[in-house]
Amino acid sequence: MVDITLTKHYSDLDIIKRTFKYISPVKGKFILGFLLIVINVILNILIPFIVGSYMDVLKVENLATQSIIYICLFCGSYLLVIIANVVLTYYEVMVIQKAGQEVVFTLRQAVFEKIESFSHDQLSNIPIGRLVTRVNSDTNALNELYTNVLVNLLKYILMIIGFFAFMIYVNPLITLYMLIFIALIIFVTLMYRHYSQKAFSNERKEVSNLNTFLSENLNGMKIIQIFNQEQRKYQEFENGNRKLVKANKFVMFVFAVYRPTITLLYYLALALVFFLGFKMVVDGRVFFGSLFTFGRLTTYYQFTDSFFGPIQNIAEQFDKLQAGIVSSGRIFNILDMDSTIVDEGKKEIEHFNGKIEFKHVYFAYKDEEWILKDVSFVVKPHQTVAFVGATGAGKTTILSLIVRNYDIQKGQILIDDIDIKDIPLNILRRKIGQMLQDVFMFSGTVKDNIVLRDETITDEEVNRAIKYVNADQFISHLKDGLNTEVSENGSNFSSGQRQLISFARTIIRKPEILILDEATANIDTETERLIQDSLNKMKTIGTMLIVAHRLSTIQHADNIICLMHGEIVEQGNHQELLKKKGYYYKLYLLQYESNQKTVL
Repeated sequence: MVDITLTKHYSDLDIIKRTFKYISPVKGKFILGFLLIVINVILNILIPFIVGSYMDVLKVENLATQSIIYICLFCGSYLLVIIANVVLTYYEVMVIQKAGQEVVFTLRQAVFEKIESFSHDQLSNIPIGRLVTRVNSDTNALNELYTNVLVNLLKYILMIIGFFAFMIYVNPLITLYMLIFIALIIFVTLMYRHYSQKAFSNERKEVSNLNTFLSENLNGMKIIQIFNQEQRKYQEFENGNRKLVKANKFVMFVFAVYRPTITLLYYLALALVFFLGFKMVVDGRVFFGSLFTFGRLTTYYQFTDSFFGPIQNIAEQFDKLQAGIVSSGRIFNILDMDSTIVDEGKKEIEHFNGKIEFKHVYFAYKDEEWILKDVSFVVKPHQTVAFVGATGAGKTTILSLIVRNYDIQKGQILIDDIDIKDIPLNILRRKIGQMLQDVFMFSGTVKDNIVLRDETITDEEVNRAIKYVNADQFISHLKDGLNTEVSENGSNFSSGQRQLISFARTIIRKPEILILDEATANIDTETERLIQDSLNKMKTIGTMLIVAHRLSTIQHADNIICLMHGEIVEQGNHQELLKKKGYYYKLYLLQYESNQKTVL
């Protein structure tokens, strides 16, 4: 399996630069949100001044009428600022949330689109659970990053800068001492960032591993039960679960050390403010032409409290920030993966005549462990050609290569004398209909599985397709007909019924070349009769390539190509191959004897 967790490492700066690409379409909303944040910060800075001035008025011994008016003005101003702060916060959150959701929507679409471009080789080697984690969990972490964390971080940073500037204005001497605490905070934060990044990276990796385990084993639960492997799988899940718990505990430990440390520095800073501040009030110290009064001390205390408040809140946001950064890196690993199938075809083909040619084709899934070795053959337009041979001989591989599920290492594959690499993938795969042994059924209705939710396909076309492939003979007996709901993996239909639905799914798209890979395997005799009748009809559509172990289904093929260990050992029609008494003749005898024993 390919490890896509740590394929490539990104610095925080790289991640920020990459995210701007997705932020750009909604930058207007982010700018508006930023302006609202700035106004909000200014309002937050005004509050300590209002409270400090209020304290100075209260200390007057004989409150005159004028002082009472001042008090009312201060109270009104305080209330007005609070209301404005609340209203602006609401609009700020709504604007940023909407912009963030749009960013995450675009990013999630980009990840899914990238996964759609992966070759079969890549999809076979990357655990599905990890891909699900990228599309779902990792983008959700980014959702939190864009709609909450970054907004709060920006606000807190502006508040810290603003409060610190006014702390200098109110009392530069005490603020000089505050620089010691600021240096300590920066040091502690950098240490936390270093360890938390490792902690979150490991935690996301364990989440991905557990998702992969669940995806694989829940799909294979029937096999687990059949072979009585529940206890062993339980132990494997427990091991993975414990690793995830351990990773989460380390994340919590790092945060548990960081937050109390910041809190301790906060209380020490407040103690220093009061220790130095009281003495300065008593001494009547003057800063920037203003007497340092108890009101000013109150203002400075509130600035200090407000200064450390955002720092403590940043501590709470920092774990989510790290989670978002780690998730961003994992997502960009997917987005930066190139498909092993490069679609550079430029020829716009309107119609396939159906000639297929392999010229000295070599293919290996890994290194030079050749599955096909110097394979050459020609399929004429509208011919029906079958491939036979033992398991692993290369039959299915040949069919996969024609539609470029994989690319060959040597040789050339041509359709109508055009190299398939020169044909755009969407055209190549649209004009070639594939019917596989294992029919995948999606959630939804029978009709949904035939049209694949393509709303341009009419009911008339659906009915025509199911009649053409004889699927109407069982669909008409279903209670809800085409609107019958399909259970998971199509378990409420037999193998033969699923195969007939697959035929209809293919035929409705009017292919010009048909590929059938073990389409008659694992089905009952009655359904085989329907499928065989469907195959006879489909031969008139265009060129047909068939892989089948049941030789009875290919006796009428125009050409039968026999493969052994990735090489063609003989070819011809059914009668010609029987006369040769070679490899095909032996296969025929083996199946004949096996069928005779089954009858007895």
